Amino acid sequence: MSQADLKKKALDYHRLPKPGKLSVESSKPCSTQSDLSLAYTPGVAQPVLEIAKNPKTAYDYTNKGNLVAVITDGTAILGLGNRGPLAAKPVMEGKAVLFKQFAGIDVFDIEVSAKTPQEFIKVVEAIAPTFGGINLEDIAAPHCFEIEAALRKKLDIPVFHDDQHGTAVIICAGLINALHVQGKMLETAKIVCLGAGAAGIASMNLLVAMGAKKGNILFVDSKGVVHKERTDLNSFKKAFARKTKLRTLADAMAGADVFVGVSGANLVSPAMVKSMADKPVVFALANPNPEILPEKARAARSDLIMATGRSDYPNQVNNVLGFPFIFRGALDARAREITQDMLIAAVRALAELARERVPASVLKAYKLKSLKFGPDYILPKPFDPRLLDRVPPAVAAAAKKSLKKPVKKVVKRKLGVSDKRR
Repeated sequence: MSQADLKKKALDYHRLPKPGKLSVESSKPCSTQSDLSLAYTPGVAQPVLEIAKNPKTAYDYTNKGNLVAVITDGTAILGLGNRGPLAAKPVMEGKAVLFKQFAGIDVFDIEVSAKTPQEFIKVVEAIAPTFGGINLEDIAAPHCFEIEAALRKKLDIPVFHDDQHGTAVIICAGLINALHVQGKMLETAKIVCLGAGAAGIASMNLLVAMGAKKGNILFVDSKGVVHKERTDLNSFKKAFARKTKLRTLADAMAGADVFVGVSGANLVSPAMVKSMADKPVVFALANPNPEILPEKARAARSDLIMATGRSDYPNQVNNVLGFPFIFRGALDARAREITQDMLIAAVRALAELARERVPASVLKAYKLKSLKFGPDYILPKPFDPRLLDRVPPAVAAAAKKSLKKPVKKVVKRKLGVSDKRR
């Protein structure tokens, strides 16, 4: 399909037969006078009074428990940069469609015009009672880190930034399986991450939580290797700054086992891929054009495993494998937050599912004759019906387990002289 044909088809899809991708439909009958009296006045007064007495009953009498807000300021629209909140609306509507299609979750998309992170935080905090969860989307780093951290502290419902943690979950699941196929261990793998924004930082943090060694990770941003002598690093980059003489991406990739790109198009050369260790793993995830095209990478190295963010190549790293099912598990458990343990549970569920026999329904959906765990299949396909049966229960179990963890007893005592000096 030519670019002109794709443009027309995409615009027609969003415009016809009526504008947009979302509509609101009633989940209860409202076709008689009796229905109307229950749906609105006077019948609606009864659940109002119950919720006023006990706010938890909002989960029994309203859609709060199955309703997520997809919220953005439009400062980092996927692959398109800062185009503003209104331009982000088609993406947010699309996200809502995916929530509903894959996990049966209802969504209101909300585009916020906010000049500062603090203003954005206040808006979300004010509307949070409506929802059972908050999905932050397409917010530029480093503001996204500040916004998520503040809302997690302020709200009693799950707050999730998909560009951080959703991406991290899929990258980690795919990388664990790719390393397994290559006969390598996460604990000893030398990893280069090109891109030190939301996705890169979150992905490396989750990999460290799962066993990767921080000393084996090299970040590269637009100014080169993230090293300790640099004075331009924010706190998130400083946490990964290495004491090293390496300065360029080419320097960093020499001898590396893994490359993860969450940056921009055509930044990796075939020579860089050639310089990597035996049986390398290359995740070139920039969209729509990756850091290096699979054809070029495979021409340079026949022993690599390659993943991209695109659906027209094998091993697509696609967030739809994560966020609908992570939220489904969190909502089912009525979790107050999405914890690291819940994310790790999602990673493991996805990685394990890819190693199992693929059902005929998946092959039919993708018009494939066969599909088997290996170099070209390290992640489940989005339309695999088993995802809904595996990932949400794993996430919910982790949420419930975290609630049962013993709370450390706080021992109150009078301060001595030595305590006052600390």
